[in-house]
Amino acid sequence: MDAMRIVFMGSPEFSVPVLAALVKAGHEIACVYCQPPRPAGRGKKERPTPVHAHAAAAGLQVRHPRSLKTEETQAEFAALDADIAVVVAYGLILPQAILDAPRRGCLNIHASLLPRWRGAAPIHRAIMSGDTETGVCIMQMDAGLDTGPVLSRARIPIGDEETTGTLHDRLSALGAAEIVSALDRLDSLTAVPQPRSGVTYAEKIDKAEARIDWTCAAALIDRQIRGLSPFPGAWSTQDGERIKFLASRLADGSGPAGTVMHAPLRVACGSGAVEITRLQRAGKGAQDAATFLTGGSLPQGTVLGEDG
Repeated sequence: MDAMRIVFMGSPEFSVPVLAALVKAGHEIACVYCQPPRPAGRGKKERPTPVHAHAAAAGLQVRHPRSLKTEETQAEFAALDADIAVVVAYGLILPQAILDAPRRGCLNIHASLLPRWRGAAPIHRAIMSGDTETGVCIMQMDAGLDTGPVLSRARIPIGDEETTGTLHDRLSALGAAEIVSALDRLDSLTAVPQPRSGVTYAEKIDKAEARIDWTCAAALIDRQIRGLSPFPGAWSTQDGERIKFLASRLADGSGPAGTVMHAPLRVACGSGAVEITRLQRAGKGAQDAATFLTGGSLPQGTVLGEDG
């Protein structure tokens, strides 16, 4: 298919490789829409989203309205005269007037195998639920929450030690390749309605989910650690100090729940044990387990989380 005139709509780092791939493929980016800059860092200076920063550096037109519901904003969008809109992790609901404006509608890149894990946190939830595979879907958007028909999908396995961080990067690259391919084949693709069975919702991660309950089974704790890494980070305490656990694997061993066992760093769970391979003290940088244990700051026999 010939190059298309595209409105790109995305905000976080996940979306950046997709925008870059569309530009590299020769498509015309009529405008980039993203979330507005927000205060960040110690000085609370306004910081643009990763997509905003990338688009500005590439010389692309950027808009960041706080809402798409006003007639003025919708008229500005329609005036772009786009062939299609590509949406990936944008962060705002698209009103029907926006959905209808591009000649060929709006396509969404969703990081799951729909209808499994519709919603806000599909990567986290896939790992935390023990899924063995995931992927991306190119979906024709409608007014529902990730309910539109699917034009194409690509699958990848989830590794035994996969974290949300590593899977995020793989899915971002996969989505970039899949949307370029889908646009190239658009006239030959058939939009397939999602099945009514197998629907699950990936609720937004609540920070209350991050505290580790060592009385749970090792498999659940391992998935919690990997699914919440790098953000918000599963955590427990030692003598009142919070420690984030960022990478793990299942391990042999048993003992009272939360008890530290070295070799190099295992922790007993309600059943079984997990080996911690990367962790971080509050206010410090992340370290591998061997470096973290230097100096004996986490003695064997320590029981994590006892201090509440």
